Amino acid sequence: MNIWLGALEQGFLFGAMVLGIYLTFRVLNYPDLTIDGSFTLGAAVAAKAILMGYDPWWGLAMAFICGAMAGLVTGLLHTQLKVTPLLSGILTMIGLYSVNLRIMGQANVSLLRRETIFTGIKGFIPDPWGTLLLAVLLFAAVFLAVYLFLCTELGMALRATGDNEQMIRSLGVNTDYTKLVGLALGNGLIAFSGSLVGQYQGFADIGMGIGMIVAGLASIIIGETLVGTQTLIRAMASAIIGSLIYRSIISLVLQLGLSPTDLKLFTSLMVVAALALPLVRNRLGFSPLRGAGDVKVTPRNQNF
Repeated sequence: MNIWLGALEQGFLFGAMVLGIYLTFRVLNYPDLTIDGSFTLGAAVAAKAILMGYDPWWGLAMAFICGAMAGLVTGLLHTQLKVTPLLSGILTMIGLYSVNLRIMGQANVSLLRRETIFTGIKGFIPDPWGTLLLAVLLFAAVFLAVYLFLCTELGMALRATGDNEQMIRSLGVNTDYTKLVGLALGNGLIAFSGSLVGQYQGFADIGMGIGMIVAGLASIIIGETLVGTQTLIRAMASAIIGSLIYRSIISLVLQLGLSPTDLKLFTSLMVVAALALPLVRNRLGFSPLRGAGDVKVTPRNQNF
């Protein structure tokens, strides 16, 4: 039971990262590769803040701000210097490797016997339920905040930028600004998730962000295949459902004897399988679950 509870905890802790990837890849339609660096940045900032004596909750806030700044760098490279989206993300990710090493001072920072947000909750609710409850509450707060933001005028402009940039620009919207906002918010959420995972695992490592983009995309694709994207709330919910399923599958295969060194290969194969699922589903005549009032939309306006 502890294994499956751990999978649920990780699914919710990585949920903010999956939402950040959803914002950049799906809503903004921007292939941002900053993710691997900004995830580690969040863990590094939170770990360093805790070691310096700051409250671990302040570490979460600082991680979000630093991640947002990393997203702004990527956005400025694209909007001001006209660097392509892929290259701008790669350049920022490479630069963050040195930044993260500079912040931590070494390749690995331990948080053992240090006060974190998870050691604090254990004083009120003992394990295994205290950590899971905190993870669920934190994700619920992030999910609600992102959903309310996307329903605002600025959020609608951001969604329209990803759907049809030329159309929304003709209506007077500054698409460079919306891209900056979307990249900052997305990478801020990814760094926030990194700070949570770092405190949960009890360490920050320079290589902990490697493969996060693949894991996030796998979670999104799995969730969208099973749940669908007919409405905004369902498209966002598919992200966390996919994250929970992905982490559960990882826990299962590890229990079945898969070597941890083969985990990256298995993740890549899982992404390939997730990409093939929509094609298999269509050929077999299946469709995602639909609720009352859902409206079938075309791929051009599925973000609305």
